[in-house]
Parts: sequence; structure tokens; C-alpha cells
Amino acid sequence: MTDFVFRASAYPDRPGCYLMKDAQGRVLYIGKSKNIRSRLRAYFNGTDKRRRIADLVPQIAEIGYIVVTNERESLLLENNLIKIHKPPYNRALKRDNSGYAYLRLTDEPLPRLDAYYRDRRPVREVLADRAGDEVAAASEAGSRETSSGERFGPFVSGRFREALIAFVTEHYRLRTCVTLPKRACLLYHLGKCSGVCAGYISEEDYRESARQAAELLEHTGERLIAAMYAQMEAYAEQLQFEKAAHMLHHIRILERQPERQIVDRETEGSQEAVYFGEDRVVIAGVHEGMLHRLETLPWERSGEGSACDRFLVRHYAMAQRPNEIIASEIGDARGVRTALRRRGEPPVRLTVPRRGLKYELLQLCRANLETQIELENAGRSPE
Repeated sequence: MTDFVFRASAYPDRPGCYLMKDAQGRVLYIGKSKNIRSRLRAYFNGTDKRRRIADLVPQIAEIGYIVVTNERESLLLENNLIKIHKPPYNRALKRDNSGYAYLRLTDEPLPRLDAYYRDRRPVREVLADRAGDEVAAASEAGSRETSSGERFGPFVSGRFREALIAFVTEHYRLRTCVTLPKRACLLYHLGKCSGVCAGYISEEDYRESARQAAELLEHTGERLIAAMYAQMEAYAEQLQFEKAAHMLHHIRILERQPERQIVDRETEGSQEAVYFGEDRVVIAGVHEGMLHRLETLPWERSGEGSACDRFLVRHYAMAQRPNEIIASEIGDARGVRTALRRRGEPPVRLTVPRRGLKYELLQLCRANLETQIELENAGRSPE
């Protein structure tokens, strides 16, 4: 039993994720909600009658949160955070090959389309695996495949993702076999594969079909919808009404364009977004495009020269340096880059974006800082 006292007014009534921790700082449970305050209130007012919650609540010593802009972001962020922290009270989504996957066009001479789950472990674990036991790393290969090849997504709906794989594979007659056979299989005779293995189509023509498939998946808009409508009409003409209805269902899903999200993106390496407020700095940690950490640190916007530059040099002299620092302000980028340079390592990239996804990541930091200040100004009075 801890001394934690829950005050609903200390938490935002906005969408996001919350992290429940014990007295040692261990993450016990991670959840998401359209309204963080309302969801947390249910844990402490007796509304949630699950035995697991009754066991969890007395252990809580701290509850952190990350505010996002929409429900889709909260779904993806929760998925990533659970895989990173592996909280004991989260039963689902712990396995790396669970949750929201991408589609990947494999980097092979004759590409195929399959599902791909990203490596969501912290950077230190990834580096330890690379420098450690190669046998152990090899044993992971089955569940954590190489990221080579073009990726599309992520897809929140696993059912839609699988239906899209089936549709695109059949539409472009791409191979589905992991090992290329020596002669054409049944799928070729059913008209679902090009038979490239047996030479019924040239390898050059096959790669062109794969390129068109990738182009279609990259532009998941009118072209994909039009192709799916054509397939639906073909099913209807063949009196396969169940398949036509199923295809129409997924067309409707696609036509409701998903909300833009920035918490899970296609970016390699490590990044940290640093937003400078008046008396606090918010730092968002990003690994391989996935937001996994948000922290607030005190600072002073004073003294000669650029206080932002001094903070960056001082902070990253002690902290692990990312591949790229995305900052809301930098005075002398060349001077900061020189100060952060380390022997035998490539120079850190410094970016001050004015638009695009990196800029939006800084705005997410800003939104979290403004939320903290707003709650503080409201007095955090108990309800």
C-alpha cells in the first residue's frame, strides 16, 4: 500500500496514454483513453470491479501521462509503450509480434508482400543484442525479421491489413511462397499468381507488377479505392456476393481516411525532439520513428548567449546522444554540433523544422507542456 492520493483534476481531459508506476518507478500498467481524466477516475471510484484492478490500485505511487491529438495516436502509442515496458498488469500486446503491423514488400529479387512487426525495444537493448551473443540474436530472427524492403502502414485493424494483403497480392498476382518452387503451384492455375517461378512471366515484368503494388500502397487514396471497387464489381458479376460485400466493407473503411498521426512513423535511428518553454524543456524520445518517452526538465531562459544552446550542450554531454536532435530553437547550430562531436562517431544532426512531421512532433511536446501548466494554474484542487 502506497501513500498515493488520486486527484482527478491533476490529469487532462484529453486523449492520450497513462503510465501507472510503483514506488520504485517500475511501470505497472499502461492504458489509453479518449479522456485520460475520466478513465483514471474509474480506477479509484470503484466503477471498475475487476479483481486485477483491485490488486493494481494499492501499488500505484505515480501516474504519468502523454497527451496526443487523436484516438488513433493513443492506440499506436499504447501499443509501442506496452512492448517497451512490458508492464505486469497488461496482458495483451506484450509480444513483439502482436498489435499493429506494417505491410512490407520484401527486399528480394522477386518481392512478396507480408506483415512486418517493428522492433519496439529500447535502443540500449537493440545495441546490446547487436554487440552480444550472436547465437541469441539469430534465434530472434524468426520473430523479429529484418526491416529490409519497403514498408507501408501501420494498420490499426489487423483484419483490414490481412484483407489488403490478400487483395493486393491477388490483384498484382504476386507470389506468396517463402521459398520459390521449381514449378507453378495451384495458385497460378487459379489465376492468383503470375507463375514467375515457372517462367510464365518474365522476372522484369514481375518486378514491374511489384513496383505498381508498392505505388498503390504508398498512395492509399483514390487509386486503391478504384481498384477495390473494380474487384468488388468483378465478384458481383461472378455472383460471389459474400466476397463483394466483404470488399465493400473494407472500401468503406478506407474511404474514412484515417486521422493523421505522428507517434509511429517511418524513420530510422534515434531522435529526440526538444521543445523549449519559458521555464521548462520537454524532450520526446523517438526510436525508429516510434515515440517511447516524454520528459519535462527545468531550465532558465537567461544569461549571455543562447540558453537553448547551453542546455543542449550540457544535457547531451551527460545523456545518451541520439542520431538527430530536433529542437524548437538553436542559436549557433555549428557551435552546438562541434561541442557535441565525439571521437569516432558521426556528427549529430541538428534540425529546427518549420513544417512537416518533425515540426508536429515539437508541437506535441508543446501541447503536453501547455497541458501541465494549465493543470498547475487550475490549482489541482481535489474533486
